Amino acid sequence: MKKLFLYFLPYLSEYKREFLYAVLGMVAVAVGTTASAHLLKPVLDQVFIAKDREMLKLIPFAIVAVFFVKSLGKYVQTYYTVYIGNDIVRKIRNKLSLHLMYQDMAFLNSMRNGELLSRTTNDIARIQNVVSGLIPSVLINAMLIVTLTGYVIWQSPKLAFYFLVVMPLALLPLQLLAKRMKKYSTRSQESNADLTSRLTEIFNNIEIIKSNSSQKYEQRRFSDENMNFFKLSMKQSRTNALVSPALELFGSVAIAVTIYVGANEVIDGHMTVGSFFAFVTALFMLYDPIKKLSNVHNQMQDAIAATERIDELFKTEPTIVSGPKELTHIDRIRFDDVSLKYGDKTALEHINIDAVKGKVYALVGDSGAGKSSLVNLMVRFYDVTSGTIYVNDDDIRDYTLHSLHQKIAFVTQRIFIFQDTVAKNVAYGETVDEVRVVRALERAHAWEFVEALPEGIHTPLDEFGTNLSGGQRQRIALARALYKDPDVLILDEATSALDNKSEKAIQQALEALKEEMITFIVAHRLTTIEHADEILVFKGGKIESRGTYSELLVSSEEFKKLASSTLKQAN
Repeated sequence: MKKLFLYFLPYLSEYKREFLYAVLGMVAVAVGTTASAHLLKPVLDQVFIAKDREMLKLIPFAIVAVFFVKSLGKYVQTYYTVYIGNDIVRKIRNKLSLHLMYQDMAFLNSMRNGELLSRTTNDIARIQNVVSGLIPSVLINAMLIVTLTGYVIWQSPKLAFYFLVVMPLALLPLQLLAKRMKKYSTRSQESNADLTSRLTEIFNNIEIIKSNSSQKYEQRRFSDENMNFFKLSMKQSRTNALVSPALELFGSVAIAVTIYVGANEVIDGHMTVGSFFAFVTALFMLYDPIKKLSNVHNQMQDAIAATERIDELFKTEPTIVSGPKELTHIDRIRFDDVSLKYGDKTALEHINIDAVKGKVYALVGDSGAGKSSLVNLMVRFYDVTSGTIYVNDDDIRDYTLHSLHQKIAFVTQRIFIFQDTVAKNVAYGETVDEVRVVRALERAHAWEFVEALPEGIHTPLDEFGTNLSGGQRQRIALARALYKDPDVLILDEATSALDNKSEKAIQQALEALKEEMITFIVAHRLTTIEHADEILVFKGGKIESRGTYSELLVSSEEFKKLASSTLKQAN
């Protein structure tokens, strides 16, 4: 328990004003509870024994006033402790999601998406229970035990006061609160579903996010959903916070009426003091906080485990970090004796490539030959195990990740379409410039079908782009890459879902653009790379041969097999 208090203390220190209000509410609850026990003394001594009817007239109002203070204090304490808890959870969730997006691809690939989602949602929900529920429960119940015990000892160590609370008047307001609670609960659950969907989209599209250095952009979008969920949660909590005070406030009216009627019964001799005394006892009040505190320890264990799991993620630091230099242009990329290992598995071995602007380089080979590993190194999803990748004349690790990703456009085998408009998908992570969007769509041969959409470039796309065909999705992804006006364009099977006509049109467009950039094409269909300036044939993580299409048909047996396989597939 001490460990949890210390862990959350830095967060709680940011809420001095709210915490003060919560403490004042706790004090009001403790004082109100103790005062309600103390009211029994004038009730017994001055009303029942002395039969003071003037005091009897005042007592019911005093009871209602005391319970009003207690109920108001409970509402204030509950609302502000829940506010602090929910806001801390909102901040932790924002912080954790951004922290995870900056982690290495190796770490993210080693974690199941469900595990990440569970830790980011379910575990944090358990933490929320600690901050907004268990910790305040410890404080308020400890305060109640101290004040009630002190009062009982002050009165008489042997004396016990009991009273029975009957609250039939609370049924009507509780029904009204229940309807409001159901409405806010439904909206909150819907918002929670939106929040989870946004988080799922982030992790499903982590490659495009990292290759565009758009973590902060995604964080802003996630933060908006998170804030919406937070506001709905607070409305739900505000309604929920009224339930217990309503029970006590309307119950106090019932108690006041019971005392007034019962006192008259005692004064008139229809009821004994002893039988009435059974309804009023401070010891009964003392039992409830003691019982609650005894259950806190077991509840804390689940919270401790959740906190440790979250803290484990926060302690994970990425190894692939930005360098100090800003990259302004790329004229050349050179692989100098580069090797790459994934654990004990060798993915690339002694790779040497010298790529310059204006040239198209094709990477071919069987699956697992090392093609995707090579392009992953260029966007620094991974760093080399040995050797060096030079961008211009500097080590690629010397540049900031953001500036590197601004100059390299990466269209992967997986087509990433976000649940947003066409324009925002094309200008992903940047301010939408409609002229540039249309130009990028034209260059990707996508403008013809986008122009025909109901709202043109402002047409919303479904999650994963399910309202587009596979070829249309690929052209949107290509337009996104061209929107950046990159110095390096990486196409990893980027035209595989296109028909022959569209594919040839895009090849012509890329041919017209080749002088502006370095182009890398990962291809399985060799017909798409016939005009590449250099074809690199990969086998077992090594470059088996290199040359033009016609040269390799003569000199490379591996390339001949690939060409023969492509011809068979075409037939």
